[in-house]
Amino acid sequence: MTHVKVINPNTSRDMTEIIGACAREVAAHVTAVSPAMGPASIESHYDEALAVPGVLTELHGADAYVIACFGDPGLDAAREVADGPVVGLAEAAMRVATLVSRSFSVVTTLGRTVQRALDLAERYGCATACRGVHACEIPVLDLDDEACDLVAEVAEAALRRDRSEAIVLGCAGMGAYTKEISRRIDAPVIDGVQAAVTLAESLVRLGLTTSRKGEYAAPPPKPYAGLLAEFQLRAERPI
Repeated sequence: MTHVKVINPNTSRDMTEIIGACAREVAAHVTAVSPAMGPASIESHYDEALAVPGVLTELHGADAYVIACFGDPGLDAAREVADGPVVGLAEAAMRVATLVSRSFSVVTTLGRTVQRALDLAERYGCATACRGVHACEIPVLDLDDEACDLVAEVAEAALRRDRSEAIVLGCAGMGAYTKEISRRIDAPVIDGVQAAVTLAESLVRLGLTTSRKGEYAAPPPKPYAGLLAEFQLRAERPI
């Protein structure tokens, strides 16, 4: 049985429990964790940068890994050092959306994260399919049951405005709303956590992991100083 570790890059245990519950709906052997270090939520480039060291400390003990934040923080670094495949939430959600629709809209949390989602859509080759990114203006840690109504309203409006055919939820904390929003808007709604876990599990079954040729080869060992001294790479497969 494939063991997938789902890493919530922020330190919110409540959100980690929500993420783990969503992941276990589609996979049997899941461990959901959050690092001991890092921001309480990720809502800026600063937050994202400081979340990466914590993510890297969790890349052990599983067959595959999921980074459960829509910014995919540290995805490239994680692929360099993890022994198994690493799947990012945004990449998984967007690629899955293109398998069930010709176009999609992203519903995210705060307006300041809209451009980040657009940048990722371009990076993942989904810029043409991504018709728009729409913010609910709900902070990540305020995504409770009452927020579902507003997320659904924004999703429904996005379909009309963008003339899109599916919705990608732009935050791991929105996963609990997936089925209800899909029922309300009568369109596919993709939760990145479930998409990423399913893809990670499939990669293991296919016997595939990150290529060690070129960019994702192991980083060259070198000294690290100060607070990052513990991240110094001392072996070919460091973490």
